[in-house]
Amino acid sequence: MSDNDDNKKRRPLKNLPPEGFQPKVMLIWLAIIAAIVALFYLNPSKAPQPAMLKMQQVAELADEGKIAEGIIRPDPSAGRDYYVVTGEVREPTLRNDTGLTRTFMAAGRLTDASFERLQKSQVFIEKPAQTAMTSLLYNILPFVIVIGLLYFLFVRQLRNAGKGALSFGKSRAKLLTREKDRLTFSDVAGCDEAKEEVREVVEFLKDPKKFQKIGGRIPKGILMVGPPGTGKTLLAKAIAGEADVPFFSISGSDFVEMFVGVGASRVRDMFEQGRKNAPCLIFIDEIDAVGRQRGAGLGGGNDEREQTLNSLLVEMDGFDTQEGVIIIAATNRPDVLDSALLRPGRFDRQVTIDLPDIIGREQILRVHARKIALSDNVDLSVIARGTPGLSGAELANLLNEAALLAARRNKKKVDMADVDEARDKILWGLSRRRVMDDAEKRLVAWHEAGHAVIQAVLDDGTMPVHKVTIIPRGQSLGSTTYLPSKDILTQPKKRMLNQICMAMGGRIAEEFVTGDFSNGAYGDIKQATRIARAMVCDYGMSELGPIALGENQDTVFLGRDITRSQHVSEDTARKIDTAVSEILNGEYKRAQRIIAEHRASLDKIAQALLEHETIEGKHVLEIVQHGEIKSPIVASKSAAGASAKPADRAAPAQESPGGAHAPAPSPA
Repeated sequence: MSDNDDNKKRRPLKNLPPEGFQPKVMLIWLAIIAAIVALFYLNPSKAPQPAMLKMQQVAELADEGKIAEGIIRPDPSAGRDYYVVTGEVREPTLRNDTGLTRTFMAAGRLTDASFERLQKSQVFIEKPAQTAMTSLLYNILPFVIVIGLLYFLFVRQLRNAGKGALSFGKSRAKLLTREKDRLTFSDVAGCDEAKEEVREVVEFLKDPKKFQKIGGRIPKGILMVGPPGTGKTLLAKAIAGEADVPFFSISGSDFVEMFVGVGASRVRDMFEQGRKNAPCLIFIDEIDAVGRQRGAGLGGGNDEREQTLNSLLVEMDGFDTQEGVIIIAATNRPDVLDSALLRPGRFDRQVTIDLPDIIGREQILRVHARKIALSDNVDLSVIARGTPGLSGAELANLLNEAALLAARRNKKKVDMADVDEARDKILWGLSRRRVMDDAEKRLVAWHEAGHAVIQAVLDDGTMPVHKVTIIPRGQSLGSTTYLPSKDILTQPKKRMLNQICMAMGGRIAEEFVTGDFSNGAYGDIKQATRIARAMVCDYGMSELGPIALGENQDTVFLGRDITRSQHVSEDTARKIDTAVSEILNGEYKRAQRIIAEHRASLDKIAQALLEHETIEGKHVLEIVQHGEIKSPIVASKSAAGASAKPADRAAPAQESPGGAHAPAPSPA
């Protein structure tokens, strides 16, 4: 037997019943069994036919004690003293049309003597006469039960299935009510310019004549663009809270369905609902799910997503377009949207919601701090200065993590130490105590000391050293963090070269002390190489001149990495590699000279790390400038066992490139 035959035998069979208990299947089987029981046992027509006897025969059987039980009912339709007697004998000795039976029935006039004989046997029960209505109900009830079960099990399911099939093309846009979780512009912070642009839409909806008097026309569509977590959806909810008009909300993925044509039908139905409630607002979240550029796929052009996009384009600004429906869409991928969707008349205005600056971060923190009990020593401006590059969602998560940490420590309020610990956890991971021997700890200490020395010497005041630690956190065994004095919006060539030089400091410090270097600097080298290649290929900061030699962004759907070499010749690629190597080797030699000149400071910083595990940036500067630490080192043990920072100091910023000693990944 071949291997294919074995695989066929071992392959699980399809259409097998699911394993385990299925309540719905069990309920259906119980209903079917109940219907069968009701049909065959409650229907008297299906019961065995009794033997027809005379009243005298019944009285004789009663005298002989052969009757087990019986019922006596009056028969008013036949006349007075006429009865119907039914029952059964103890043994099947009676005969009917089909054979022997135990049941009998007698109808006729019952004398007083015979009635007394039946009562004397004490097996007969006297019951009232059975009316025509009771008899009819008794005969029809089983059929009613069966029909009701069939209706519940089958007809109702078919009706619901029919409704589902007919509702595939209906819009899934949800109408937001003003009473449920209402948000206003006061709940949105850090994007004042974006709020001003969308505020015009709200003012137009409240007073359209103000704009129409001078010939103004409200934009038909507003596209909110920005990185994830910057508050695009939150701003849309604020618009819904401010505008006193119907607000429909839908996601871009709700248009896509397994059936062909459903997406286009839902777009048409959504705009039809909007026209019925005009003026109204329709918010489409993650519009890039249906608004991607047409013709970019590898297959044919008859794509379901393209049909949905075509319907959306026509409804927004087509031949039969009516005023009153304003589209607000949000995406963090504007580069993949179709150009026809971005033109004026469809999305007239693009509102960019970027990462907040230091003022915006402080405003966002104040908004989210309303529901959190903060201690008096928590300075939100210091936290905002130490969290550059964080979005609004990340800042909200920062305060939430601080509140959870304070609750675990049984505190009544959140203090600065909790915020510091929460920020370090979010930015660099949870601190943990790895088992390291003295040799590894010394290696990490000198590695981080090398980063700290070079950064302290080369810093121009914009990125001073904030904290150096050899406590493992996240994927790193130690880290050197920096606190920017302001938001850095541009990167000059000199500062980027300093970053490469600083990244080389850890590897060089290891080599100076031990005569060898470890694989812990792989992250530093990788980051330094990325910066150097960006300087050569993207920024024009090399002898090759201001030429864009970076990635080709034209075919964004076919993979960007495979298109890099399509427009660069072999000779140019060789020059790029040479320029990158010159930058890296030049900064490596520069870092060697700096560490050789400050070898004493390197050793003292490393010894301080071995003694205290964590020192602040001011201690590093004191060692570099004065040769010793002059200010006291304050450290307290947190609940997690890691060194907690003093509550009155500034918050650390995001770690600069090459600022951590991380273990190399295990080989695949």
